[in-house]
Amino acid sequence: MASSSSSSLITIFLLSSALAACAANFYQNVDITWGDGRAKILNNGDLLTLSLDKSSGSGFQSRNQYLFGKMDMQIKLVPGNSAGTVTSYYLKSLGSSWDEIDFEFLGNLSGDPYILHTNVFSEGKGNREQQFYLWFDPTDNFHTYSILWNPQRIIFSVDGIPIREFKNAESIGVPYLKNQPMRIYSSLWNGDQWATKGGLVKIDWTKAPFTAFYRNFNDATACFWSGGNAGKSSCTGSSDHAWMNEQLNTTSQEKMRWVRKNYMVYNYCNDIKRFPLGFPAECSLLKT
Repeated sequence: MASSSSSSLITIFLLSSALAACAANFYQNVDITWGDGRAKILNNGDLLTLSLDKSSGSGFQSRNQYLFGKMDMQIKLVPGNSAGTVTSYYLKSLGSSWDEIDFEFLGNLSGDPYILHTNVFSEGKGNREQQFYLWFDPTDNFHTYSILWNPQRIIFSVDGIPIREFKNAESIGVPYLKNQPMRIYSSLWNGDQWATKGGLVKIDWTKAPFTAFYRNFNDATACFWSGGNAGKSSCTGSSDHAWMNEQLNTTSQEKMRWVRKNYMVYNYCNDIKRFPLGFPAECSLLKT
């Protein structure tokens, strides 16, 4: 019995250690980059908050760089009248010809829905905006926002439900995000020149400070980059991780169609006024 009890205790300890290793610790994983004290790491590294007031917003970045990955962040957005505020969570490389994968949450007047703004930049070219309402109140609780980025596609997901797919379209002349390592960044900032109803609604500073909450950052399923621009990836081939070849199955495609049919606000690939001479080449790969 003593041996069995000891074995059980060891098993529990190992499981607890494994769970602790998977859990995000913001002290270890990110650096606060700006905000003069408005960004705070709390609860022994389990929680991070960003705040915005009339003087400044705040932000952080990951210590690691990545070249492909499957990454999650749980975020609870600014509640109440958050009009004019922008909470961002994105991957970005350095330089004038950068790559970038964006989640941006555009604040609202009380009672109006947040707009989730997404974009993809490849070699400095963006203008690939797609926007969505969310099917829940993102200020009531934490929700998981995920980016899958592999050599074939980028998939944006919310609580495990895919909302957008950007496919590798190099075969038709569209540069793909595959050569530049990126960090994760997040910030809370004043975007009232454009964020809410095209900039018509400004920030009500009597409601400040505005605060967003972050927890459970997970980059364990990612290829870590080391050594600067001439560095190397921790992944040596597409067989290292199953997600390196992951694609949407039939069920996931149905879920994405549901989101896009019921909650999509804007799709650049349908904007005839913006592209009167023809849509960007990658739009030909979109099914919805």
